[in-house]
Amino acid sequence: MPLETPINSLGFAKPPSETRVVVAMSGGVDSSVVAAQLADEGYDVVGVTLQLYDHGAALAKKGACCAGRDIHDARRVAETMGFPHYVLDYENTFKEAVIDEFADSYLAGATPVPCIRCNERVKFKDLLETAKDLEADCMATGHYIQRKMGDAGAELHMAGDPARDQSYFLFSTTPEQLNYLRFPLGHLTSKAETRALAERYGLPVADKPDSQDICFVPNGNYAAVIEKLRPGSAEPGNIVDTNGTVLGHHNGVIHYTIGQRRGLGIGGLADPLYVVRLDVENRQVIVGPKELLATRRVPLREINWLGDTPLAAGQEHQIAVKVRSTKAPTDAILRPISDTEAEVELLVAEEGVSPGQACVFYEPDSSRVLGGGWIWRGA
Repeated sequence: MPLETPINSLGFAKPPSETRVVVAMSGGVDSSVVAAQLADEGYDVVGVTLQLYDHGAALAKKGACCAGRDIHDARRVAETMGFPHYVLDYENTFKEAVIDEFADSYLAGATPVPCIRCNERVKFKDLLETAKDLEADCMATGHYIQRKMGDAGAELHMAGDPARDQSYFLFSTTPEQLNYLRFPLGHLTSKAETRALAERYGLPVADKPDSQDICFVPNGNYAAVIEKLRPGSAEPGNIVDTNGTVLGHHNGVIHYTIGQRRGLGIGGLADPLYVVRLDVENRQVIVGPKELLATRRVPLREINWLGDTPLAAGQEHQIAVKVRSTKAPTDAILRPISDTEAEVELLVAEEGVSPGQACVFYEPDSSRVLGGGWIWRGA
């Protein structure tokens, strides 16, 4: 009997040299290590970098673009490891699918998470289709998340390093996308391991700092970018308490977020006040005591479900959830209204839950990601 071909590290029953993998290369150390490692293992690697934005245009000043540096770094890694590298111009797609919605959501008083939309609408949609057009067997990224095979197929799991877990930003990955994606760094337990691999492969980005900001908001100043994208959006108005009493004035609702305490410019009060609501229509920033920020009921829409059985109205699911990326999952009950809408009941109230953010589902006492949805105001 002929010997069966062993399964390679990407899950295919053929030699690495016959397995083509497109690597999404941002120019950072994570995706560079993924590309280098796969090339070193003998895979047919094709590196692709997306030109997504122009900092100069976004900030209305010259010399602000670092996108060119990232592309240059990705190209140098490809040259070092000896595989082809392509740059695709996705600026128009990125603006329409990510930046415009970010601006409009912010203007509507929400707190958007554009990195999720970028993964959902650009990297795991358009770029993934490009990978298939290049006849790749799969697409690999440098995200810190794990793909594991379960009884019902590919599952999404939290990263081996909780401090670097990116599951919050990848909840909208569909089962079909998950079948095609690979995350070679997901099992690592520290960033030091990644940098050690970069040193081992002699990569020029081994010491490159991690990016901390949203890519098109490089200095963290959301309001400045919104004003550039939507001129006239920073209209002044009043800061009021929950009874409508005017306590102060502001230079635009876009300068405030739910839960904000500092920078309100309201002095002489016995107890601290927090932003509890943004009334865009009336240009009001509503403030109140901290207890008004606490909520247990979270309405969701645009749900992406990664459980083994379909989501159906009338069922209840005991799950754990994250309503912000930096907190550990907490116990909750998921009550579906349809296959794309639901209400989550938090067993312990959370403060500062804001429309526009994501609520991500996890299997209790497990690393498995069950999907998630977008928080909205509800009816």
